[in-house]
Amino acid sequence: MRAVTVLEPGLLTTVQDTGRRGQAAIGVGRSGACDRASAELANRLVGNRSGDAVLEVTYGGLVLRADADVVVVTTGARCAGATAHNAPILLRAGSWLALGAPARGLRTYVAVRGGLDVPPVLGSRSTDLLAGLGPPSLAPGDVLPVGEPHLPLPDVDVAAVAEPTGRQLRVRVLPGPRRDWFPDAAWDVLLDSAYIVTGESNRIGLRLDGPPLEHRRDGELPSEGMVRGALQVPPDGRPVLLLADHPVTGGYPVVGYVHDDDVDACGQLTPGQVLRFREPAA
Repeated sequence: MRAVTVLEPGLLTTVQDTGRRGQAAIGVGRSGACDRASAELANRLVGNRSGDAVLEVTYGGLVLRADADVVVVTTGARCAGATAHNAPILLRAGSWLALGAPARGLRTYVAVRGGLDVPPVLGSRSTDLLAGLGPPSLAPGDVLPVGEPHLPLPDVDVAAVAEPTGRQLRVRVLPGPRRDWFPDAAWDVLLDSAYIVTGESNRIGLRLDGPPLEHRRDGELPSEGMVRGALQVPPDGRPVLLLADHPVTGGYPVVGYVHDDDVDACGQLTPGQVLRFREPAA
């Protein structure tokens, strides 16, 4: 059996794919990679199918041993010591892949040619930290089986893609279904202010610190459906941007939605980075 063994999992490493689609009506969120574009790039670079399972490594620290010859690549946040970043390499049996801390960005994706063949749960191999579905977060000694390749290796030495920013990030936001719960002045505050990503952030969402958004209405809101990119506003007025492991319902009003293509970049923000919002160009 072809496999890789986890020697050190780092701060948090999980298995992710494209998630559990179309099951929110029964209370099952999608989950999947926080930075979908980087996960998809990793699969393409080793000739995997779209949606094959990869590893999502939070702030480096992962050490893997190849138990057979495998082709691997890393994408997303570039980790110190990573010789396979955006460039697939052959990892010989018995060799290690060791990832230090990234200088910029938060999440690194590791793809192995053939995909990680862990058992799926409800149609996905993704770890959902909120719901507790899928394989548990990796631990030392975990052995991850590798599937058989289905596609040829692409003729690419290095993928020329932009890396996560270490500076402030500006993303597009559209009015949400509860925009009317907030005065126009609150929307202006959202667009004109800088929000800092706090250390309470995780795969469920980014907690932001900055000028609070004043509610126009008081009282409770019945729970309603939530999706990735929703910008919820709890009673303290400081927004929370929902990410991959968000709940399927929520009771806080959603003032806006971050453009879906921009949410991937938000998944790379580290505590202390600045996030700003803008309306899409006409």
